[in-house]
Amino acid sequence: MAEPTPRRNEPRLRPAPLLFEPAEAAGDPEHFFDLESIEDPRALLTRATELTQAFRAAADRAVEFQAIAAAQLADPRRFDRLTTADIAERAEWTEDYAKKMVEFGRDLMRGDPEGRTPADPV
Repeated sequence: MAEPTPRRNEPRLRPAPLLFEPAEAAGDPEHFFDLESIEDPRALLTRATELTQAFRAAADRAVEFQAIAAAQLADPRRFDRLTTADIAERAEWTEDYAKKMVEFGRDLMRGDPEGRTPADPV
């Protein structure tokens, strides 16, 4: 299970760097961040774990930015604000999930350290 994302008042851990994938390598379904070339299982486990943590951290951070954007788009002070149904359609979420994301984004913008990531939209 992924660990919760640190909040603004906690130091953010730096995940392992995601190395650039050349276009020709990315097109090969067997190629993934050069993991297939690592023969030592210990080294493979270490690098695969680093990548897993990096992707989780990136996904958590992206969800926070989605939530902030959703909250900004739903802000009633905006003349061009969107409804939660509009936000849900744009982000391919359910409307209930969009409502949770808007609230989560508002919590993040207020600096609420107890803001929690909503449930997976699927």
